[in-house]
Amino acid sequence: MPQKHLKEAFVSHLNGTSLLEVSVGAALPPLCVLCRGLLLVRCCRPRGQAPRSGPCRLLLDFVLLVVPLVLSCTVLSPVLFLVPAVLAAFCAGIFSTVYRQRQRGARVPFRQTVRDFQELCLDPHYVPAITVFRVYVNVLTSISILAVDFPQFPRRYAKAETYGKGAMDLGVGAFIFGNALVCPEVRQTASVVQSRFSSLAKQLFAVWPLVVLGVGRLLSVKSIEYHEHTSEYGVHWNFFFTLALVRLAASLLLAIFPKNKSWIVAVTLAVLYQLTLNVTSLKTFVLHGSNGKDSRTGFLNANREGLLSLFGYLAIYMASVQVGLYLLKRRDSVRDWLAAVCLLLLAALVLFVCLHISQAHADPVSRRMANLSYCLWVIAHCLTFFVSFVVADLALLFTKLLVKGSAVPSCWRAVKAPGSREPWQTEAEHGCLIAAINKNQLLFFLLANVMTGIVNVMIDTMHSKAAVTLCILHLYMFLNCFIMYILHAKNIALKFW
Repeated sequence: MPQKHLKEAFVSHLNGTSLLEVSVGAALPPLCVLCRGLLLVRCCRPRGQAPRSGPCRLLLDFVLLVVPLVLSCTVLSPVLFLVPAVLAAFCAGIFSTVYRQRQRGARVPFRQTVRDFQELCLDPHYVPAITVFRVYVNVLTSISILAVDFPQFPRRYAKAETYGKGAMDLGVGAFIFGNALVCPEVRQTASVVQSRFSSLAKQLFAVWPLVVLGVGRLLSVKSIEYHEHTSEYGVHWNFFFTLALVRLAASLLLAIFPKNKSWIVAVTLAVLYQLTLNVTSLKTFVLHGSNGKDSRTGFLNANREGLLSLFGYLAIYMASVQVGLYLLKRRDSVRDWLAAVCLLLLAALVLFVCLHISQAHADPVSRRMANLSYCLWVIAHCLTFFVSFVVADLALLFTKLLVKGSAVPSCWRAVKAPGSREPWQTEAEHGCLIAAINKNQLLFFLLANVMTGIVNVMIDTMHSKAAVTLCILHLYMFLNCFIMYILHAKNIALKFW
């Protein structure tokens, strides 16, 4: 069998994993962020000086923020359930050390410290968890698109063929969710008066790089006969086209309907699409083609998965717009954000219950169709994932309250401490890997795709040893992160649209 067909078979006909295992894996990034932040606070120099930036800082960030994720989806996957427990115990140990050292200098009752923390004033215009969420979706996607071609990456984490919940299935929906959180309609302030179709006009101009990248990927894949999973999006379709059309369609809907009612549009889209799948022959068409034998004749037939799943992804996007509007409401204190966390967790719980009902009475989760169950799963899981970053951020903020002058980049900015007239110092972002990737997110994703193609062309990934796999994955991720770091250090953002 030709190498191309072997690689296609290697990532095909899979059934995903359990909801619990995906959730456990998603607990790692917030713990990595928390661990990095606690170490920076613990190592904070006297007189409140932040740890130095530079190559050492990049290496520290890479080791703490990226390496655990690479290991957890390869050699540590058999003991994945132990990894978050070990990281959590390590974080608890660091926090305990920080708290004990603080008590030696100033014996403030713990209850008083908690009350001061709850009243802490925050920068209302900066929600770091949104940035960290979007960066980590990008990082996890970049790791997975190359790791999936190696045997050390568990097949259950890869995209499921028809039904199932693979970790990579979640990544596609999370990308849509993250884009909607910062779309123009969400960031538009109420005081600025704009025409209803101004955002649509901006999106028409903003999505052209995605269309160009989609065409470029299509031409390059076909020209070098690169292996591709046809049932993922179709013969000619890819995720760049999906993201571009979803953004355009969402802007059109948001120009017609009030954006604060976008959740109603999302529910209507998802439910009507699921009803159409169940009541008509649309599901059979998506899964088996027009002739029932997986025909790929004609553009619609050839790309049926990519085209029809747009309805589900559009529903996810519209629901995420509603989440984004809620997150960007003005909140001035930690107490306000604790209340928001409780509400978001309640919403996630309700969605998980709806997911159980949908899977029992409508359809199991299917990324291939982006059905109702898939939409519910993605939104519920993304809400939980986001909340975990908020909780990690609040934990770091509490730790910084214990150590005066400590600084953690990509963390919440306290405007001032309770009872103080002096503002807290601004966190330095110039040496932070998260800030570096955030500055050029599309370039980061594009580089990951290009380097994935180069590695697959040059190396027989399917028969690689574990040591070789780990070396390649770490080098691949470090090179991508290093390029982002250099661009960030020189204040270069490659965005001209």
